[in-house]
Amino acid sequence: MIKEFKEFAMRGSVLDMAVGIIIGAAFGAIVSSLVSDLLMPPFGLLLGRVDFSNLYVVLAAGKVTGPYASLAAAQQAGAVTLNYGLFINRIISFVIVAFALFLMIRSMNRMKRRAEVVPAEPTTKECPFCFTEIPIKAVRCPHCTTELKK
Repeated sequence: MIKEFKEFAMRGSVLDMAVGIIIGAAFGAIVSSLVSDLLMPPFGLLLGRVDFSNLYVVLAAGKVTGPYASLAAAQQAGAVTLNYGLFINRIISFVIVAFALFLMIRSMNRMKRRAEVVPAEPTTKECPFCFTEIPIKAVRCPHCTTELKK
């Protein structure tokens, strides 16, 4: 059983998938940081100094009643919150990841199209009288001796 598992795990596709998952997780962390640390602060500044990570609605007060200064303070007090600011951050992260995947797939499709074999120019043609193949530059059929138009 261990031998079979080892054979399965060492297949190329399984290893490729594992590498893809690891790189995807690392890419997700980078995109998350990009959104929360670089994109959202300027957006928040433009929208009147709004910190999207602190946008929430208190559904039920915690042990200490509000108002709470931040989402962390509300959660520490045990309040039940609806964190729509974090949801907005995650939506933006998703859009960035989807756009990056779109660009990657688009570039791969371009490379595939370039790699496709372009059909070669024909080197022969068919004689319209005896239907044998003759060189494309021939002016007379070698089989039926018919004079051909260019």
